[in-house]
Amino acid sequence: MKDFLRKLELPAFIRDARLTASVVVILCLSLLGAVLGMIMKPLFGLALLLIFILTVAIAIYGTYILAGNANNFAINLSYRIKRSEQEALIKMPLGILLYDNEHQIQWVNPYLQLYLKDDDLIGHTIESVDPDLNKLLNEAIAAKTAENHMVHWDGHEFEMVVQDDLGVIYLLDITRYAKIERKYEADRLAIGLIFIDNYDELSEAMHDQELTSMSSYVQNKLSDYAKKFNSYLKRIDEDHFLLLAHMQDLKQMEQDKFSVLDRVRQETSRNNTPLTLSIGIAFGSDSLTEIANQAQSNLDLALGRGGDQVVLRQPGKDARFYGGKSNPMEKRTRVRARMVAQAITELFKDADRVFVVGHQRPDMDSVGSGIGVVKIARLHGVTAHFVLDTSKTNYDVGRLVARMAKEKKDEDIFINPADALNTATDKSLLVMVDHSKYSITYSQKLYDRLKNRIIVIDHHRRGEEFPENPMLTYVEPYASSACELVTEMIEYQQPAGGKRVLTDLEATAMLAGIVVDSKEFSLRTGTRTFDAASYLRSIGASSAVVSSLLKEDIDSFLERTHLVATLKMVRPHMAVLCGPDDKIIDPIVTAQAADTALDLENVGASFAITRRSADTIGISARSMGKINVQLIMEKLGGGGHLSNAATQIKGVTIEEARAQLLKAIDEYEQENE
Repeated sequence: MKDFLRKLELPAFIRDARLTASVVVILCLSLLGAVLGMIMKPLFGLALLLIFILTVAIAIYGTYILAGNANNFAINLSYRIKRSEQEALIKMPLGILLYDNEHQIQWVNPYLQLYLKDDDLIGHTIESVDPDLNKLLNEAIAAKTAENHMVHWDGHEFEMVVQDDLGVIYLLDITRYAKIERKYEADRLAIGLIFIDNYDELSEAMHDQELTSMSSYVQNKLSDYAKKFNSYLKRIDEDHFLLLAHMQDLKQMEQDKFSVLDRVRQETSRNNTPLTLSIGIAFGSDSLTEIANQAQSNLDLALGRGGDQVVLRQPGKDARFYGGKSNPMEKRTRVRARMVAQAITELFKDADRVFVVGHQRPDMDSVGSGIGVVKIARLHGVTAHFVLDTSKTNYDVGRLVARMAKEKKDEDIFINPADALNTATDKSLLVMVDHSKYSITYSQKLYDRLKNRIIVIDHHRRGEEFPENPMLTYVEPYASSACELVTEMIEYQQPAGGKRVLTDLEATAMLAGIVVDSKEFSLRTGTRTFDAASYLRSIGASSAVVSSLLKEDIDSFLERTHLVATLKMVRPHMAVLCGPDDKIIDPIVTAQAADTALDLENVGASFAITRRSADTIGISARSMGKINVQLIMEKLGGGGHLSNAATQIKGVTIEEARAQLLKAIDEYEQENE
């Protein structure tokens, strides 16, 4: 009876109120029919009563059978679920390992047992069984995350999840999918544009046979190099090539450090026809148009940095540089200077005001070239000023400002940054001289106000940080100084009525800028440098006044001497000078100390490290040309010229900055072995 009642206990889905009500209504109607039949005709009513009793019995028996079947189904389903869970833990392609607080193995499912290859694991520590797996476990615990992350273990790729609070490791083998992903990445397309830097200049002096021979040589060298790395090369015109490569082949070219650059430069130099190549390569986007546009931008960057180098960059990422070992060749012509002079004149005529700005802590080259640009603008009736706080200048610039005030000529040539910002309009122009990195511009607020109306005149190699859409760019990295570039522009101005563009003192300031940046015509000096200096002398520049402006005061001399006294050779032909960590030293003194070190025997490159402010360390780098200090400074976030570069590092000590410098030097030497 108990078993019957237990089995008669209905499942929840049968005990539903709506179903029970329906059954009760049907039974009541059946009983009512039997009663009515008994009243109308006893025999007929008796038959209906028997049918009713039979129906009730069948319903009770059916319910009993249904309840039993439901219970059996639930028991069977529960068993199957538990068995499936057990089978999944044992046979599913997911490794599971349980461990205790001491990282001793408590249980391993058979799937993971295949990778561990040891039958006797229980009770052993994970480190004793597999040190690599223990290292991955510790790294995951240190990361304090339960999210999936990719790991490489035992020659396979896994998705690993660690629940340290439960003592469980989950490892899903995704080697097959990782191979598919790597194959996809390896087969993605990279587009390269190759340019022969000085093809036009060499072709002008060659006979047809020599030109054909040179052209064939370059074609063959590039074709052989492309074939070596399974890439496609197509000549677009005389000095342009198109390169298509898969990413796996591009990585091999990077490992080779694009040796074709050195090979072409060295072999053509031996034949007295020195050629250099500039290459821009882009990758990493699903849009071929975006990659092609980025490749052209990278080529422009390579050319802006002086050529003879490769620039690799994918959209939105930092660039990587290779090459750039040689001094940039003089490729500019008088035609280029004249065209720039005409273009900048037209831009000035359409502006209501012109503001010229140099870099932070402007030197004589920055101020001299800025004065030259201001005088070009004023020559055409445009209001122009050089942005400078005359109360905060270096000693040489201070002497120039004092002399100009004493002569009372063009006293309004300088304007402080606040006044410049207040008077700037949407039709004003901002000319950046002697720099192109907007982060080091003299007035950041003025740059932000006029960043869509920018002109850049600079002689440093172009870096990644560059105004986005300048209206005119005149970046010539082989020039000695910005003053040299502006002087050539002044030569093409034609003032009415014999009016002079520059006064004697202004011409002297520009000559002083050339003298400073060329280290008295000993570095980065070409024939055009002497032409510019000669022109300035012819219109009134005084060498004696230049010497007077550039005289060093006693305190600066002593500071420089003490800094040079700290010189230590850290590598063959490389010297490092370190100032005290608790004293701020003027950047000009730091640069002069680095220049002075080059005058010493066996010093091919010098690096002066000093404190610029409470939280900033500055490094000035100089070289005689064989060592590319620009590449070294770029590794530390700076830039500049092959033989003249600098950087600033925040939040470190002098000793820490020195350690970072030595690491950058080691990387440079490894890349240029």
